[in-house]
Amino acid sequence: MQTPDHRGIGTKARKRGKRALVSQRRRNMAAGRARCGFCIIGFIVVVAIVALAVIYSGIYSVAANYPDNAAVEWLLSTTMDHSVRRHAAGIQVPPLDDPAMIQAGFNHYRRMCRGCHGAPGVENKGGPVFNPEPPELTEETAEWKPNELFWITKNGVRMSGMPAWSPSHSDEDIWAIVAFTRKLPTMTAAQYQAMEKKAPTGMRR
Repeated sequence: MQTPDHRGIGTKARKRGKRALVSQRRRNMAAGRARCGFCIIGFIVVVAIVALAVIYSGIYSVAANYPDNAAVEWLLSTTMDHSVRRHAAGIQVPPLDDPAMIQAGFNHYRRMCRGCHGAPGVENKGGPVFNPEPPELTEETAEWKPNELFWITKNGVRMSGMPAWSPSHSDEDIWAIVAFTRKLPTMTAAQYQAMEKKAPTGMRR
């Protein structure tokens, strides 16, 4: 009579055990992924419900006579920064050093922009009534590239009080404004007044 090969039987049993263990691990991983998915969906649903509750309850004040809290200010300013840089990326910048172009930009800026954004030696009287308050371009122009200044001036910024000037001004006019605003951070009050004297008579006050 032939003796059973116990070693072969043991090997087969071990293989079946390993397959069962692998299968169980796969089932556990699948169950874990499902639970994680349900948790994510649940979190999104809760956030959506809270957001809708805030929107429809009217609890958030849209009054412009007090500043946004730090979180809202960060959200809006960061969104604007990245949006402007993305949309302005492909704009080709022309030469901006022509004195006649810079003077033309001054003429536009004097009429359109100074009231909100100020000028060297000129008090900004209109800006504080806005929320957010318009930046003092004598200080903040250097933070933007010329193509970004062009995009902002041409298209405006939604919910900021900054209008889009493209309906009333050509690209040439807007580039002239950019050429002038790039000079603001280093311009003195005396230099600004000298440009004022060169402006058309009807624009002086």
